[in-house]
Parts: sequence; C-alpha cells; structure tokens
Amino acid sequence: MTLNRFIIAASLALSIATAAFAEEPQKAPAGAVDPAAAAATATAAAPAMTPPAAETAPIAAPAPKLTVKKELKANKAITLSMFALIIGITLAVVIKAASKNKTAADFYAAGGGITGAQNGWAIAGDYMSAASFLGISGMISLYGYDGFMYSVGWLVAYITVLLIVAEPCRNAGKYTMGDILSFRTDPKPVRAVAAMATVAVTTFYLTAQMVGAGKLMALLVGVPYRTAIVGVGILMVGYVVFGGMTATTWVQIIKAGLLMAGASLLSVLVMAKAGFNPLRFFEMIVNSPDIQDHVTKMLLKDGKTGADLLTGVDAGQRFLEPGLYLKNPLDQISLGMALVLGTAGMPHILMRFFTVPTAQAARKSVIIAMWIIGIFYVLTTLLGFGAAINVTPQGITQVDAGGNMATLLLAQQLGADIAPIFGDIFLAFLCSVAFATILAVVSGLVLAASAAIAHDIYVNVIKDGHADQHEQVMAARITSLVVGVLGIIIGIAAEKQNVAHLVALAFAVASSGNLPVVVLSLFWKKFNTAGVIAGLVVGTIASIGLVMVSPNMTYPKLEAAKGEKIIHAMEKKMAALAPGATLDAKDQKALDKAKVDLLNKDGKSILGLDAPILTLKNPGIISIPLGFLAAILAALAFPSKRSEEMFDEVYVRQNTGIGMAKAIDH
Repeated sequence: MTLNRFIIAASLALSIATAAFAEEPQKAPAGAVDPAAAAATATAAAPAMTPPAAETAPIAAPAPKLTVKKELKANKAITLSMFALIIGITLAVVIKAASKNKTAADFYAAGGGITGAQNGWAIAGDYMSAASFLGISGMISLYGYDGFMYSVGWLVAYITVLLIVAEPCRNAGKYTMGDILSFRTDPKPVRAVAAMATVAVTTFYLTAQMVGAGKLMALLVGVPYRTAIVGVGILMVGYVVFGGMTATTWVQIIKAGLLMAGASLLSVLVMAKAGFNPLRFFEMIVNSPDIQDHVTKMLLKDGKTGADLLTGVDAGQRFLEPGLYLKNPLDQISLGMALVLGTAGMPHILMRFFTVPTAQAARKSVIIAMWIIGIFYVLTTLLGFGAAINVTPQGITQVDAGGNMATLLLAQQLGADIAPIFGDIFLAFLCSVAFATILAVVSGLVLAASAAIAHDIYVNVIKDGHADQHEQVMAARITSLVVGVLGIIIGIAAEKQNVAHLVALAFAVASSGNLPVVVLSLFWKKFNTAGVIAGLVVGTIASIGLVMVSPNMTYPKLEAAKGEKIIHAMEKKMAALAPGATLDAKDQKALDKAKVDLLNKDGKSILGLDAPILTLKNPGIISIPLGFLAAILAALAFPSKRSEEMFDEVYVRQNTGIGMAKAIDH
C-alpha cells in the first residue's frame, strides 16, 4: 500500500506541475463556440517540438497572404443534409435504446452492460467538447506553443481519474455522486447537498454549451440563435428522456468516432502540404512571413522594443516557443489545478463509471479514453499550426478574433484545393461534427443533473428509498424533461451574455467541492456527514464567490476606460484617412462598441464592484485547499463513530466490487 500511495502522490504532483502551464483562453468570444473552457471547454502532454533551424536548410518563404480576405460560409444545403443524417442515425439509436429502459439501472447506468471499450469511447465523446475541437486549435493557430500547452491539463486530468476515482467509484457507487457520499453518512442531508452541487456544476457547463450551440449554428448555416437553441434542446431532451444512458452512450461513441475521423483526415491533408515531413512542417511555420508579422505585432503590443523585438525568422521561431500568451505563472498553476482535479469531480464523468460491469472494465475505459483523447490533442496541434500556415493568423482573426473558426477555415481551404465542392463537403462535415459534439455533451450533462434530482432528491430524500422501478424511471424522465426545458430557457436568456467564465466556474466547483469529499469519503476513515456537507458547501461557495470577484466578470468602468482609448485611437485614424474614406468594418465595429461601453461608465459589476478584487482568472489555487480544509476540520470537529465503523465495509467494497448490482446485457 505504501508504494501504491507513493506512486499516486508522485503522479498527481507531476500532473499538477505539467498542467501548470495551462491558462484559460479569455480572448475567445463566448458566443462563437462552447467556451470551454474552456472549458471552457480543455490535451496531449507531448514534448515541446522546436524546428532544428540550424541543422536544416530553410525552405523558400511562401508568398505573403496578408491581403487575402477570409470568409467562412457553409453550403447550407450540404450542411443541413449532413445534420439530418447524423440526427437520423442518433434518433435510430434512441428508438432502439428506449425499448430496453425498464428499470432505474437501465436508465441511469445502462444496466451496467457497457463494455470497457465502449465506455472509453463514450468518455472521450463526453469529454472532447466543441471548445476542444475548435477552441484549442484556434489558440494554437494564434499563439503557437502556448496554445498547445493550454491543452495539456485536459489529458493529464485523466491520470487523476485513473489512479484515484475510476475503480473505487465504480465499486462503491450506484448511479450518482450522492450514492458514494451517503454510504457511511447521514444519507438525506448528504444526498440533498450533493444533488445541489451536481446541479450547480452541470448548469454552468450546460449554459456555456447551449450558448455555444446557438452561436455556432447561427454563424455557420444562418439558423437563428433561438431556433438553434430550441432544436438542440429538443434533441437532447429526446435522447435522455427516451433513451437514457444507453442512448446517450451511443450518441457519445458516434460523436467521438466522427470527431476522430474528421481530425485525422484534416491532419493528413495538412501534413501532405509538407510532404509528410515533420521537419519541413515546422520549417514552414518558422519561414512563414504571415506568422512572422503576426508574432512581431504581438511583441509590439507587449511593449517589446529594440533587441527584444523579433522579426523575420527569429519571430517565426518565437511562435514555437512558450510565453506569447501564458504570462502569469500563478494563474497558470491555479487553472492547472482546477483542470487536473476538476475532471475527477465532474458528475457526468463520474456517472460513466457506473455503466461498466467490472472494476477492470472501468480501468480499461479510462485507459482507452486517455489514448483517444491524447491522439486527438496531438491532431489538434497539427490543425492549429496547419491553420497558421495555410489560412494565416491574419485570415483567421478576420473571421473570428478568438481563433475559434481556424479549424473550419482550414477544412474549407484544404478541401477547396482539391476541388471547390470538396471544400463545401469537408466544411459541412466538420460543422456536423461540431453539432454532434454539442449534442453528446449536453445529453450527458442533462442525464447527470436529472439523476441527481430524481434519484437523490425524489427517490431517496422525499420517498425515503421506497419507490418501485416504474416510479423511479418516470421520475427520471420527468426531471430530464424539466432540466432540458430549463436548459433551453437559460440558453435563450444568456444569448447576449458573456458566458466564458462559466466553464472555469464548472471546473472550479468540481475541483473545490466535489473532488475533496469524494476522495475523503473513499480513503479517510474519520470522514463523516459533517465533513461532506462542509466540504461541498465551502468549496462550492468559495469557488463561485471568487469567480464573481475575478477578472472573468464584466466591470463597466474598466470597459469604459478601454472604450475611451479606442475612441481616441479611431478618431486619429479617421483624421489620417483620405477625404471621403471611412473606417473598415472591423474598426467601425470596435468604435461602435467603445461608444456603448463609454455610455455605461458609471456602471458596476454584478456584485457592485468597480474592479476585480481577485486578479486570478481561475480561483482553484485558493478554493481547492479551502474545500479540503473545510471538509477535514468539520469531520474532526464532529466525529461520527458509525462512519468510522463502516469504513472497513466501504474499503472492501471499493476494492472488490462486492455489493454492486450484476450487469445486464445490452
């Protein structure tokens, strides 16, 4: 045991240290895609790759593309046809799964009949959001190496999941996080608080996903925002209400397969441009005049002058080195902690371990998921750098300042290089994949939230565990419908809101509230009811409170000050224009926004603040220790003899699986 604990501790320390380089991409507009993340939505920990410029002869620099006007416009007929095909396939899965949902175990956990390989693909599908596919590759296309480092935390997080929670949660739980926490505690208050924490995390994450879905569909195929939100909402409700976990699992598997296929094909086209020679690929980056110009301008904005201001090949080389975007080490460490520890506390991820028949299958599913996710993030690296070479950073920012459309622009361009119709088809396919990605993720979130409400609150708190199978399934379906409808309403209400902070908030709450109590419940003998409640309440409130006073929120006075500077700059620019000339569309938009911001110069943040109190964008470095500390101190202050006596049973159960319901074939 000592050796095992040492290995776990060492691995966790390495994970956090590696993920410390990550930072939330704040510049990505929240409406463009699922933010995740950030999340937010955010990962292969590959070694830094720097082109050996000294050892190889530089290739001829490509012609500058700075004057090319980029535009992203999907072929509506082809795109909607692909959407219809994917929806048709997934609905067929739902119809087949609906006939098998006879019991609560069927609905929540697919009867424990999902294989390790299937669950691995489903976990990957649940985890690889649109922010991963579009956001991270966009970060790489604009910030080079730093964009890749942002993705590291997402993959490293699964080391925590594999070593600490996967097998014990599968053996000790049944359907929800509340099942794990209530086993040796006072079940009613613990289940109630656990359900509220679950709903909080899923609401934050679901809102970001829904807003991303609406904006993405509106941008790509011209579907009105509200129509897109209602359409996604109806589909996710249908998947969950009728298909339960079985249908949700297969939707996630299908989505993961499509995502890997699209990323792989696009990566092959990118490498074909470099003759499948990695060294040539990175030489193309270093020697690209567009990338060089982009880096030089970024360094100028950072105040670099003289010897610190790089140009030419030196600027291209700088694109492959850290430090263009990630500049605050403390913020990087804080976000890294939230990502590495938050994944293991995400309710919809924990729920996936109840779907497999054995502990071995749970471990296998995590390993398979890690491989899939790892390969995927290596591919996003190729896509990001490939977009920088072929589309150029300037072309990408013309379409979207945050770079979220880089992968789609790349697909459209490389496909069109073969034949114009291929550009439309490839773009339509990737748009459909992004749509399927959002559907898969929101379905998992709705299922997790409905399980917490129906199973923990209704069945075990209100009905005191006395509900037959039919009643439990009906409760699950009704709550799924309610959660889905609320998701649609919130998505519509948040259309004009900046929701980028919600993914950071979801991971902060999961890492600060959920993870401490899950880990301590499984591994600390003296942990009890007081510890669970204190850990969940303090961790959740602390993380939410700190985000509310962080730079993630909008501060009208600060925005007005920025707006005033922009107005002065634009006035100077207009004065320098030829008679009769006007600002271009981008500058005019910036000027209009600045004028609006200036009108609200006396406004305050949602908490009535003029400026952020906390300088960190992610509060994990503060809120995670607070969650652990509150849980430990409360458990010590209010000891429970019963909880200590039942620890041996929990210990045996989590290591052997004794007491788990037998799997039902599916």
